[in-house]
Amino acid sequence: MNANLQMLNYIHQNSQMGQETLNQLIKINKDPEFETVLSIQYNEYKHIFDSSEQKISTLGGDVKNANPYKKVSSYLASNLGTLIDKSPSHISEMLIRGSTMGVIDITKNLKEYQDADPDVLALGQQLLSFEQQNIEECKRFLQ
Repeated sequence: MNANLQMLNYIHQNSQMGQETLNQLIKINKDPEFETVLSIQYNEYKHIFDSSEQKISTLGGDVKNANPYKKVSSYLASNLGTLIDKSPSHISEMLIRGSTMGVIDITKNLKEYQDADPDVLALGQQLLSFEQQNIEECKRFLQ
């Protein structure tokens, strides 16, 4: 698989996991202001997800969805973490940790696939900026 498809599939899987996690968290959240933030983040992950899927299709590649093991462990982590504390502060902390891992992963991928097409790298850079923005946005809810 070429660098373009590898990078796009990473972006696709990352944004898929982001959507699924936020969908779970939106359901349990009770704070209207925090719900707005979660919804905006969900919509941006969806936009990146749709863009990556379209680019993969244009290149004639196969979309690789997130590993079912990763999906289950993410689901369990978010559910176990929120069973005890469903506060915006606690959920924000979880999201900051997830986005920090995302920043690390996308940075590594941008370096590994630096030979990918500029529009593919731009989508990766968009994901990186978005993850960094999520961290800053969630900090407002920490207590």
